[in-house]
Amino acid sequence: MTIQVGTDTAKTRRKLSVGDQAVSYYSIAAASEAGLGDFSRLPAALKVVLENMLRFEDGGHTVSTDDIKAFAEWAEKGGKNPREIAYRPARVLMQDFTGVPAVVDLAAMRDGIKALGGDAQKINPLNPVDLVIDHSVMIDEFGNPRAFQVNVDREYERNMERYQFLKWGQTAFDNFRVVPPGTGICHQVNLEYLAQTVWTDEDQSGETVAYPDTLVGTDSHTTMVNGAAVLGWGVGGIEAEAAMLGQPISMLIPEVVGFELTGAMVEGTTGTDLVLKVVEMLREKGVVGKFVEFFGKGLDNLPLADRATIANMAPEYGATCGFFPIDGETLRYLENTGRDKDRIALVEAYAKENGFWRGEDYAPVYTDTLHLDMGTIVPAISGPKRPQDFIALTDAAKAFGQYVKGVRSGKDASPRAEVRWEGEGGAPEPVDIPGDEGHHMRGYVEAEDGPYQLHDGSIVIASITSCTNTSNPYVMIGAGLVARKARELGLNRKPWVKTSLAPGSQVVSAYLEAAELQDDLDAIGFNLVGYGCTTCIGNSGPLAPEISKTINDADLIATSVLSGNRNFEGRISPDVRANYLASPPLVVAYALVGDMNVDIATAPLGKGKDGQDVYLKDIWPSSKEIADLVEKTVTRESFQEKYADVFKGDEKWQAVEVPKQETYDWPPTSTYVQNPPYFQDMDPKPGAIEDVNGARVLAILGDMITTDHISPAGSFKESSPAGQYLTERQVPVREFNSYGSRRGNHEVMMRGTFANIRIRNEMLSGVEGGYTKGPDGEQTSIYDAAMAWQERGVPLVVFGGEQYGAGSSRDWAAKGTALLGVRAVIAESFERIHRSNLVGMGVIPFEFTGGDTRESLGLTGEEEVSITGLADVKPLQEVEATIKMPGGPEKTITLRCRIDTEVEIDYIKNGGVLHYVLRNLAAA
Repeated sequence: MTIQVGTDTAKTRRKLSVGDQAVSYYSIAAASEAGLGDFSRLPAALKVVLENMLRFEDGGHTVSTDDIKAFAEWAEKGGKNPREIAYRPARVLMQDFTGVPAVVDLAAMRDGIKALGGDAQKINPLNPVDLVIDHSVMIDEFGNPRAFQVNVDREYERNMERYQFLKWGQTAFDNFRVVPPGTGICHQVNLEYLAQTVWTDEDQSGETVAYPDTLVGTDSHTTMVNGAAVLGWGVGGIEAEAAMLGQPISMLIPEVVGFELTGAMVEGTTGTDLVLKVVEMLREKGVVGKFVEFFGKGLDNLPLADRATIANMAPEYGATCGFFPIDGETLRYLENTGRDKDRIALVEAYAKENGFWRGEDYAPVYTDTLHLDMGTIVPAISGPKRPQDFIALTDAAKAFGQYVKGVRSGKDASPRAEVRWEGEGGAPEPVDIPGDEGHHMRGYVEAEDGPYQLHDGSIVIASITSCTNTSNPYVMIGAGLVARKARELGLNRKPWVKTSLAPGSQVVSAYLEAAELQDDLDAIGFNLVGYGCTTCIGNSGPLAPEISKTINDADLIATSVLSGNRNFEGRISPDVRANYLASPPLVVAYALVGDMNVDIATAPLGKGKDGQDVYLKDIWPSSKEIADLVEKTVTRESFQEKYADVFKGDEKWQAVEVPKQETYDWPPTSTYVQNPPYFQDMDPKPGAIEDVNGARVLAILGDMITTDHISPAGSFKESSPAGQYLTERQVPVREFNSYGSRRGNHEVMMRGTFANIRIRNEMLSGVEGGYTKGPDGEQTSIYDAAMAWQERGVPLVVFGGEQYGAGSSRDWAAKGTALLGVRAVIAESFERIHRSNLVGMGVIPFEFTGGDTRESLGLTGEEEVSITGLADVKPLQEVEATIKMPGGPEKTITLRCRIDTEVEIDYIKNGGVLHYVLRNLAAA
């Protein structure tokens, strides 16, 4: 690939020789010598962005001298200078749930540009794109040796249309590679193989240029690679498509919060325990839209695997990224994972030469700081429905009991939780659990191996899953050792627990097998079920029918324990209400107990083969045991072997045949891939931003409405609008697959918008799920109501609370909102990615001001809303909104328009960022 550098960059360009390599680079020190400012005390994370400005300086068209000087001013002003800049990441990372709709959009743009008289070949990634198919494997089979192959076979059966489409994209587009199914999770493949920390390319003059490896990804956990000093974060597919087509990312110079780590982890704790504490602290601090950079002496004691775990969960603590500077541990990791020796030498030399190295004297300016002594970390879990809800393991059983009491009394932390079992008749009696005062419900399962009781707190899913922890050999080896010791003592999983092991890469299996630990995991039910995202994204698969029936008949609060990063309501399984994040060793321990009411920190886990009580301490490995096995089995050679043919795939992938053609031949009967309506009959010229007049309310939502609430990824029922759509097209329920797998079909995804089974629309009392009031005032699905309003030509608005759009980067949360006819979303605050996605789809985000909220205004959903002053709106301008009560007075309030930058004004005028790009390319 050729990198297009700026036209005004000669004054900062320098040469660097490393062994036999000679490269050019853009020098931060040279920028200071040229009188552009003192950049010496910038955090390393911000120096990466500064280097990007130096490399693309063009005298003002996209990057000006003043943009560069603004970074020196940032340091002078104590870490604040929110100037708008144009940032260009080196590459783009995708997974298939978000990648399929992105490729659908690119294919549709090729059709669209031809309709506008342009050249289809202009729709081509200019930056390298890697798409890893990792989100499509479902845990149908588990707990036996055939689980992996059965799940792979079902994956291909369900997803062949999607895979044919992605393979077409690989042949049709330049700079676009696909990592086939069964390889691993995109973030782990990125960390272990794709990422280089320092990237090299030829510029337009043919010289090799070295620069920091940077990326954006269509998954919020793209941040994981920041553990290896690669600056990356998640964006919606819309923004990623613009980036791959050569558009810079418009952003404000961020604040950078320094997180000082000191001390060292103590015996019995894991990197997972550390990250759960970090998430709690940073959520409390408030870092939305900010960079977090980790520094301090504690980094000397923190393996890169633990750093990657912390970086991975940046979306959970709300930051744009959690960055770790380059140091000796970075080099050690690159060496151990099989990177080229010359590249490692270049990383060290470049980092030291250009000011990116974390040495003894590293002391940058930060906007703000906080501190954690790692010696104070204790074993912990988080839940039952938010990653930031940290619970020390010693308090876990008590905290669960309190949660159940809240749910059963109608005082659950969730807004307007209802006691659904009260007064229904035939409900089971509360079960007596020590210290519980009889608040837990129970039911009975007639299983093949005999009857057993389930009650509130029964753990029905225990899953070692997700890149967050399966990328970390210390916790994975630890889980294997817990399984070995439990097996030796005669313990096994409880029969109602669905156990699974879904590593993020094949390297994990290599070292578990080398350590002879996979046999022990198999013995207690943690058989390999696939390489990919599973339970963490809702691909946990169905529970046994008798267990599912008992949970629902008795209205039990069933639980899951998983080693993932997300535990939002309705995400893990439709049968499971309370979900807890834990380290892989604790996942194994909880599977042995099968009950969240048991205090596993102090109570026996069960009886051993000799009748003795077995405690957690009896099966917990020492840090030395783990470290010794990691040193012995996690080798450079295993990484090189497993990634040698990473793009080749298995026989099934190689057998997928696709035609080679410039534009896609949309199959009219496909229920997976459909030509979206975004670019059809598009005017060559953009319009003006119109006021919102006489809009009706589609939904009034509470705090922490996640993108999972807005656009769920998991399964759906036959009775749902999406299920009805597929049924009408003769798709059997068994083949419904999931919302995530159907993101290439806008008809399914529109029907799935605001359709999470746990979402609560405050326009209705005591109702869960995707419902609202239609034009006739009667309860109906949100999709049907939106279509009815569209037929009347009436625009819609959505109201929300704090942290609207938290969670995943999924673009369909914005796409679906736009296709339902929503012109504006009005909330107390927005999470970064979703706000950007809304703008990218032409939906305007607004924030309340002056203390107004949906509650203080007494909104019922019967109102008409008008927002004026939009024709000449400026970034972050305040505008007036009039709320007309039915048969009553009007209220005029002030809203802050969250169109944050000038280029976003253009996006809204064009109806979205892709429309903006398409018109520009067609005009060129």
